[in-house]
Amino acid sequence: MALKSTVFKASLAVADIDHGYYADHALTLARHPSETDERMMLRLVALALNAHKLQDVCAGDGTLGFGAGLSNPDDPDVFLRDFTGRMRVWIEVGQPEEKPLTKACAKADEVLLYTYGHAAEVWWRGIENKVSRLGNLHVYRVPAATAQELAACAQRSMQLQATIQEGVLMLGDASRSIDIEPLRWK
Repeated sequence: MALKSTVFKASLAVADIDHGYYADHALTLARHPSETDERMMLRLVALALNAHKLQDVCAGDGTLGFGAGLSNPDDPDVFLRDFTGRMRVWIEVGQPEEKPLTKACAKADEVLLYTYGHAAEVWWRGIENKVSRLGNLHVYRVPAATAQELAACAQRSMQLQATIQEGVLMLGDASRSIDIEPLRWK
């Protein structure tokens, strides 16, 4: 019998000072049995960092949400579609191979990848030349220690505040706050 995903609910208040975007998001995250809390929370961080694009890219008339994730490798981890159904932003988390990134770049206007973990540098050295031709791909590195801190925030029901100022995301709940400053690699 296959294991089922665990459902997490998050109330995310985003105050993106850099982009003048302020909104509350009621989110449902389905964590695949093989997904870690660290990866799931990074999907939430990626959504928070790019929530402003709902207004900037789609003038508020689009859908920002989570894809099927590990359940369907052909789906983004986070996406933004405009009202016509066009994929505007495709976001991946982790260390994917070149082929899925190339496919994503063909399907979406912009592809963002947030990589993390201790092996990220080794992975990047191996793939950097292969993806350099993908003009709409942007790659960011989240420090491994920061990603591990995020895992501690994972709760079945979360009340989170995300403040973005000068490129730094301050994510917090009632008991902790974590500063996340993704490093741009591409």
